[in-house]
Amino acid sequence: MSFGQQGGPQSQWDPWKPQSQQPWTNGGDGQTPDWAALAEASETRNKRRRLLFIGGGVVATIAIGTAVAMAVVSANGNNQASGNPSNLPASASIPGSTATAPSFAPTSAPPPLDPKDFISSKTKDTAALSVDTLFPGTQVTKNSVVYKKGATADTKSCAAAAQGTLPKVLTANGCTRLLRVTYSQGGVAATVGVAVFDTQAQAAKARTQANKQGFVQALAGKGVKDFCNAATCLTTANSFGRYAYFTTVGFENGKDVTDKSAAVFTTGNNLQLFTYDQIYRRGQVQASAAANG
Repeated sequence: MSFGQQGGPQSQWDPWKPQSQQPWTNGGDGQTPDWAALAEASETRNKRRRLLFIGGGVVATIAIGTAVAMAVVSANGNNQASGNPSNLPASASIPGSTATAPSFAPTSAPPPLDPKDFISSKTKDTAALSVDTLFPGTQVTKNSVVYKKGATADTKSCAAAAQGTLPKVLTANGCTRLLRVTYSQGGVAATVGVAVFDTQAQAAKARTQANKQGFVQALAGKGVKDFCNAATCLTTANSFGRYAYFTTVGFENGKDVTDKSAAVFTTGNNLQLFTYDQIYRRGQVQASAAANG
């Protein structure tokens, strides 16, 4: 009895097919494995595994490169990473992420210097002072009214340039200098007198002690006739910083001032405001120089 092949050709063993049969030889009295075929199949299997491992590495590299590129593009667009940080291992960290951000000491611009500080005492108010620096030019415009500048005077004897009760007040409070300037407009003349003291307190006290019986002496000249020698005139007193300033306002034709003399009151108000502005500007100039120095 022979044992021939039944039902077609003998099946061939394929190491990559789980149901295939291994090849056998007829040597000996029993069937034994074909060791050469098995070795060849094992070598084939190892080669295929190496190829698959290398190929998988290439794919992984490409995938990682793509993820990094996407994160960079997203960061440039909206300053937020679009990746999912939870995909990182718990112990993983981004290079440089632990670096301490540079710290800067908080800074703020210093408060601006107060101009009044520079005109409140002799120690700070050191800028050059004269009638022309305090009242420059040949005319003054205030509230759309133009006043022509007339005579000027500068004296260290404050009492000599004042009348009535004012000389005593100026002397008692330590007046060191009295600057005067006259302005005129439309038949009205006004002399502004600025008394200089060492401190703000002295100037303020002189202002409060002044009354309508005391005033600076009207200064004529340079086109302005004598005024306020015998007629009733408007007088004012004020102070700012270490300066007390006074006005004597009246008609050039010698007419008395009354409560209906609107032009006289307007002139007195305008020149008081102008004097205040000039003293304040003096403080501004010195404060600016100190800030930039």
